[in-house]
Amino acid sequence: MFEVTDTPSPEALEAIGHGLTAFNAADIGPSERRSLAVLIGGPEAKGQRGGLNGYTAWGWLFVQWLWLPEDLRGQGIAGRLLEAAEEEARKRGCHGAWIDTFNPQARRAYERQGYQVFGELPDFPIGRARVFLRKSLTAG
Repeated sequence: MFEVTDTPSPEALEAIGHGLTAFNAADIGPSERRSLAVLIGGPEAKGQRGGLNGYTAWGWLFVQWLWLPEDLRGQGIAGRLLEAAEEEARKRGCHGAWIDTFNPQARRAYERQGYQVFGELPDFPIGRARVFLRKSLTAG
């Protein structure tokens, strides 16, 4: 029997997450997953002016969210956020970074930072493509 829901209990999600984590750890080793955030304005601003959120795991930085308010765009701040996250990821032993977007402007910003497209999902959302980009964090 299955239950299809848009309101799963926290306990159900925890059970799925713990089960998958245990399976993956037994299969390929622990991910050593750690959150990583770069917040604009430092601790006193509490990230309310934007920033970057993601995590490191299995030697990779994944940038889940990168957001800037309108008045901070076009000033190179996104690139500096990525650079700060990448530097921390290197300290954690990461060799690569990846990010995805369906925004053409964001894609260009990531490509300016050295990210290269490795995959694309057309019509996600309709009329756009979700683009997946990666970058090596090792020298050379």
